[in-house]
Amino acid sequence: MTKNKTNSAILIVLFAGILWSFGALVVRYIEDARSIPWQYLFFRGVTIFVILNIYLFFKEGRSFVNNYKKIDLSVIIGGLGFATAFMGFIWSITHTSAAITLLMLAAMPFMTAILGYIFLKEKVSFTTLTAIILAAAGIIFMAFSSSQIGTLFGLLAGLLSALGFSVGSVSLRWNKRTPTFTTVSLAGLFCAIISFVMIIINDANVFTTFRNSSLSALHGTLVCSGLILYSIGSKNLPAADLTLLSLTEVLGGIFWVWLPILGINEIPTTNTIIGGFILTFAILFYSLNTKRNRRFIGLN
Repeated sequence: MTKNKTNSAILIVLFAGILWSFGALVVRYIEDARSIPWQYLFFRGVTIFVILNIYLFFKEGRSFVNNYKKIDLSVIIGGLGFATAFMGFIWSITHTSAAITLLMLAAMPFMTAILGYIFLKEKVSFTTLTAIILAAAGIIFMAFSSSQIGTLFGLLAGLLSALGFSVGSVSLRWNKRTPTFTTVSLAGLFCAIISFVMIIINDANVFTTFRNSSLSALHGTLVCSGLILYSIGSKNLPAADLTLLSLTEVLGGIFWVWLPILGINEIPTTNTIIGGFILTFAILFYSLNTKRNRRFIGLN
């Protein structure tokens, strides 16, 4: 029975990672993506907020609103952290390759370990420290090989996105009374509000095209669906296994934008492949050699 539960959990988490991996492909189908980041973020944020609250309603009934009564400083910081991650992702992927953006997000567990050490006084093992150094080497290699200003900006925005996810993850451990989905749904609301304000400041239209609005809503749906499945599967799997399985999000995203039949055919540069290999090796090393490993929510 336990083996069956484990096998089912593996399939569920794999599918969650696959759903998340389509995010990069969805963004690539946006028309003139660089010119409408706030509109995209607005609809994506609204979608995340609405879907997660609907899920909480069906799961907990009307009492789900009590979750919002537990909001404190840690929840606000976590929501703003995840909202920053949402915004950093779109700025990153519209200025550089999907491979660089996704590989920057893959460094999130290491950033979280550092923040956990600073703010939560959590110990960093020698294994984790070694993995952090390896991951940093891969990131630095990609940064120095990103000679174009736009590509370097995209890489830095990707790191900002990963940092935002890490801040949100640490906040969830700071206050464990508040359910994860409440913090993330609040992040969607923050993202929508900030985006709406920026749209007003820029005197732009909230709606661009039906296609773009639909794609942003689709991306939000993929994020929420993956998160719900991930939360279900994670209950029956060791954290180290979750880190390995979550690589499907990164590798899958790179594969979809490369697959010629899907119409994008985005090929990573040699330097990105080398740096990505170093980073992936760091994640594998981290997962296979630590028993304390935690995998944090991937909401890119």
